[in-house]
Amino acid sequence: MRFNRMLLSTTLVIVALVIQVTILARLQLPGAVPDLMLLTVLGFALVYGHVGGALIGFGAGLLADLAPPADHAAGRYALVLCVIGYLAGLVKPDNGQLKSATAPMLVVVAAAIGSTLLYAGVGALVGDTAARHVGLAGLLFTAALYDLLLAPFVVPAIMALARRAEPDPLAETGAAGAAGNLSSGWFASGTGLSIGSQRGGLRGNGVRGRAAKARVARAGRIKGVKRL
Repeated sequence: MRFNRMLLSTTLVIVALVIQVTILARLQLPGAVPDLMLLTVLGFALVYGHVGGALIGFGAGLLADLAPPADHAAGRYALVLCVIGYLAGLVKPDNGQLKSATAPMLVVVAAAIGSTLLYAGVGALVGDTAARHVGLAGLLFTAALYDLLLAPFVVPAIMALARRAEPDPLAETGAAGAAGNLSSGWFASGTGLSIGSQRGGLRGNGVRGRAAKARVARAGRIKGVKRL
């Protein structure tokens, strides 16, 4: 990952974690908690692709696992966000820009449901049965609802910042091509090297042609003498 990607993603993930722990986790909403970390990872994954989404998701999840008041095994949420970031990055558009809001909203709903199921499944493997007591159906519904309501304020902003931090390869290619054309034109017309070389080549060809004709004429005269 480039340095600007790492700096931007680290900064925004830390900001999202602070807001998640200090504000969203204390709202006492029924069911699940709005997952700002998940939305941040989704915004980056839709711009950087599956590799960047997986790396940022793992780092964000690991910070969430270690930040107090975490009460689960370290690495559990890192695994969840790593998988979600990878899958969300697979639907990244080629130019990094979405044509409509339908696709990202569907990605948010699928990610909210998928992350909740995956988190509960990993918890069941390690002996954490809290999801059964709370009610998995209620968690899925509230997680999708809260994340969907929060997504229009988070995901587009994250994507805009991620695109701004990325250099435009088309612009760089066009600038490099224009610079190459400008430099070649400058060398051709400004210095006169290519024109001089062409004139030198023409002069050389003319001299060689005249020398060949002189040799042919001399050979004809010698042959004429021998025939006489």
